[in-house]
Amino acid sequence: MNFKTISVIISREYVSRVKKKSFLLTTFLGPIFFAAICILPTLIMLSTNVKSQTVAIVDESGIVAPAIESSEKIIFKDMTCAGIDSLKANFSSLGLSAILTVSPFDPVAKTVEAAVYTEKPISIELEESISHRLDKTLEAYKVNLYNIPDLKEIMDEVKSGIKLKTYTLSSTGEDKMTASEVYMMLSLILSMIIYMFITMFSSMVMRGVIEEKASKVIEVLVSSVKATELMFGKIIGVALVALTQFFMWIALTGVILAVFFGIAGGSMAASSGVNTEEIVAMAGAGTDISGLAAMLSDQDSPAGLIFTTLSQLPMGKIILCFILYFVLGFLLYASLFAAIGSAVENEADTNQLQLPVTIPLLIGFFVAFYAFKSPDAAIVQWCSHIPFTSPIVMLARIPYGVGWGEIIISIAILLATFVGIAYLSASIYKVGILISGKKTTFKDLYKWLKMK
Repeated sequence: MNFKTISVIISREYVSRVKKKSFLLTTFLGPIFFAAICILPTLIMLSTNVKSQTVAIVDESGIVAPAIESSEKIIFKDMTCAGIDSLKANFSSLGLSAILTVSPFDPVAKTVEAAVYTEKPISIELEESISHRLDKTLEAYKVNLYNIPDLKEIMDEVKSGIKLKTYTLSSTGEDKMTASEVYMMLSLILSMIIYMFITMFSSMVMRGVIEEKASKVIEVLVSSVKATELMFGKIIGVALVALTQFFMWIALTGVILAVFFGIAGGSMAASSGVNTEEIVAMAGAGTDISGLAAMLSDQDSPAGLIFTTLSQLPMGKIILCFILYFVLGFLLYASLFAAIGSAVENEADTNQLQLPVTIPLLIGFFVAFYAFKSPDAAIVQWCSHIPFTSPIVMLARIPYGVGWGEIIISIAILLATFVGIAYLSASIYKVGILISGKKTTFKDLYKWLKMK
C-alpha cells in the first residue's frame, strides 16, 4: 500500500466531513445535549420546592388522625366528620391534594386498611410520604399496646442505624474513604460513550461507502487508487473526525456547564439557605478560600466524599485507555461496516449483513451494566478480553482497578484481531464495491474472501 496515497485520502475524507453542515450541527448541539443531562437534575431539585399539599383524613380507627405528623410539604387535616362522600364532591373547592381514608382497627390482625383518593394520578413522592407516616403512626400505636414502660425508648436505642463506610488501600498502605456510587456512574458513563461512539462513527463509514457506490464515484476513485488504500483512508479519516468531535464536545460542554453553574450558583445557594453575601465577602477578603478546601477534604460530607473518590481515580490511565479502546474498537468495527457497505447498494439492504456485527456490540453493552455490580465476575473478565466486546467492557472495569498487564493483553488481542479483520474486510471491499445489481448474501461474501 502507498501510504502517501492513503494520507491524501485521509485528508480528503477529514476535510470533506468537517465542512459538512451535519458535522457542525452535531458538534454544537451535542454539548448542549450533554450539558442538559448534567443540568436537568439540578433544575429538577430546584423546582421541587413546591407549595405544601393538603391531605384530608377520614379516620374510622381514631388512631391515625390525632397522631400522624405533618411536614412543610404535606399537611394532614382531620376531616372525619365531613365524611368521604362530601370530601369527594368538594375536592377542588377545598384545595385538597388527596383524601386518606383509614378503616377501623382490626384487633386480630392489629392493623388498619388505608386508601388514597386524588383527582389526578398520585405522585410517587406523595404516595411514599403518606405511606411512611402512616406506618410510623400505626407502629407507635402498636408499641403502646404492650404497656411496657419506656418500650419506645428501648426500641429506639436498640436500632443501630449503622452507616457503612468504605475505604480503599493504596500501594503505600494509605487508606481513603470512597463512594461506590461514583465508580458505578463513571463505569456506566464510559461504557455508554464508547458504545455510542463506535456505533455512530462506524455506521458513518458504512453510509459513506454506500453513497459513493450508489453515485458511481467509487468507480472513478478505484481507477486511481487501490481499493484497500481507499478503505483504510476512509476509516482513518472518519476516526480523526470522531476524535475531533469528541474533544470539541468535551471542551464546549465544560464551557456551558461552567457558565450555567456560575450564573445559577447564586440561585442554588439562595434556595438552599446559604448566605451568598457572606460567601462573596469571604472570597473578596481572601481569608477563607481554605474553607472550600476544608469542605472538599471533609470525607463525611457528600461533596467531600465525591471529591475524594474522584481524586483517587487514575484519570490519566482512564483517558489513555479510553482513547486506545475507542480508536482500536472503531477501527475493528469500521472495517466490518466498510465491508458491509461495499457489498450493498442501499442502506435498506444492510440489515441482514449488519446483524452479526451489531450483536457483539450489544452483548458488550449489556455485560458492561453487570460490570459495575461485579467487575471481577468470570463473564466480565472474559468479555473484557474478547476483542468484539473488550472496548466497552474493559472501560467499564477500569475505574474499579485493572492492572496494566491485563489491559496490555486485552489491547494486544484487540489490535491483532483488527489486523486480521481488516485484511478480510479489504478482500470483500475490493470485490464488493465493483459489483451491483445483485443482492449480496453471506455465501457471496465467503466467495469474495477466497478471491485473490
